[in-house]
Amino acid sequence: MHSTQNFPQEALPELLETYREFVKKELFPIDLQVVSGPFRSFLPQLETLRSRAKIIGLFAPHLSKEEGGVGLNLVQFAQVSEILGQSPIGHYVFNCNAPDIGNMELLHLFGSEEQKEKWLKPLQKGEIRSCFAMTEPAHAGSNPVHLSTTAVRKGDNYHINGHKWFTTAADGAAFTIVMAVTNPYAESPYHRASMIIVPLDNPGYHLVRNIPIMGEAGEDYLSHGEVKFENCIVPAGNLIGLEGQGFALAQERLGPGRIHHCMRWIGICERVFDLMCKRALSRELDLGKPLAEKQTIQNWIAESRAEIKASRLMVLDTAQKMQQFGAKAVREDISTIKFFVADVLMKVIDRAIQVHGALGITDDTLLSFWYRHERGARIYDGPDEVHKSALAKSILKNYASDGK
Repeated sequence: MHSTQNFPQEALPELLETYREFVKKELFPIDLQVVSGPFRSFLPQLETLRSRAKIIGLFAPHLSKEEGGVGLNLVQFAQVSEILGQSPIGHYVFNCNAPDIGNMELLHLFGSEEQKEKWLKPLQKGEIRSCFAMTEPAHAGSNPVHLSTTAVRKGDNYHINGHKWFTTAADGAAFTIVMAVTNPYAESPYHRASMIIVPLDNPGYHLVRNIPIMGEAGEDYLSHGEVKFENCIVPAGNLIGLEGQGFALAQERLGPGRIHHCMRWIGICERVFDLMCKRALSRELDLGKPLAEKQTIQNWIAESRAEIKASRLMVLDTAQKMQQFGAKAVREDISTIKFFVADVLMKVIDRAIQVHGALGITDDTLLSFWYRHERGARIYDGPDEVHKSALAKSILKNYASDGK
């Protein structure tokens, strides 16, 4: 999906500046209102912005030019993703938001020609949205081989039954890619599940609710749906790849996805850092002295700048290696950036809230929105603890193999 024919590197600085200007001038003035909702009331305005992004050649930066995108490779897109992450609506406006971008990746790599024509192309054009149904309330999401949702082949159809949740952006999506057990007796648990496309107008599919996150239930692409499949019948041709490939496909999807997430988190950190510094200078204490003169505040600012910069360099290094050698070669790096950047994100947001005082916990700034919605960064795509354990085991295994 990410272009192998690189966008000219010498033209990248100018492109990045164009993205910065668009986000700052067009998105910053409205994004707090949009996330405060109702989201759907802003859809006409957001569609206008999407059209403008298409006209000036900024839409779908991750797609090749032949697919209607900008033609950026993974490292180049990572830099754009940070800029878009500075606004909660950035990735949506430019059609590279999760879970759509991951589903585009899957269908591009493994979808049949019919699937590409029916689902991928409209998704790439921003005409429809999608979602991804893997996590189940009855099982730990950190272990995707444990699933209860089944897809039983009967003739030319699959009959799907199961209960999923945290199906992000299910509200208003046109289809989902569901992970379901098709081969329950496979020797390896990693070969039991498959991925199947389910149109969401199917009578066997039900959106139970948008799950409230710390008291707030989002809508549309800001939602996390609880969904049920009850004798949901779809054609066998909706299978992506081969039966039993579900786990392998999930890993293909999650590798680049963690780069995208981490760079988005860094973008959030930059916006939050900016808010924190401005507040430190403008908020006066006794005798007209600003908060910025307090050493504790100075420490927070210095630590945040160092941690954000370290995060960026670490993620871009991982993206470069992934682009060159593939996702399998950078498994340790992917685990490292996932838990490291998620931790930095929460630290920076928390410091910014503290600097804002009472204002920081209101919905008058974006801080409380991000604090609610991004606390999950340490949980989804594998809890931090799982990534730390995997990293440590991998490191120790290398030591053991050396006989030292």
